[in-house]
Amino acid sequence: QVQLVESGGGLVQTGGSLRLSCVVLGRFFSINAMGWYRQAPGKQRELVALFSRGSSTNYADSVKGRFTISEDNAKNTVFLQMNSLKAEDTAVYYCNAALRVYSYSRDTYYWGQGTQVTVSS
Repeated sequence: QVQLVESGGGLVQTGGSLRLSCVVLGRFFSINAMGWYRQAPGKQRELVALFSRGSSTNYADSVKGRFTISEDNAKNTVFLQMNSLKAEDTAVYYCNAALRVYSYSRDTYYWGQGTQVTVSS
């Protein structure tokens, strides 16, 4: 059973920073992509940052230059460093991973439970 567990959300003032973490637990063959999405009240879930094996990292235009996605491959963990936070960054942030459970499997996508980020002005 694969599980994604997020942490690091919270309340921060405008201009502040937060670091989100997401660890992939369970048995699997490989992680092929990991990313962060967010969903604000009344809005659709949107991509924040994504990296794929053998491909470039992608960021939403609204977070470029402020957010950085990184990974600790040995710990199956992905991070999202968020700097210069704005009120419009307030949302529930979700971790997403594309995994191969077995070497012969196709990619399966998993979601974390979400962590709330609130930026107060």
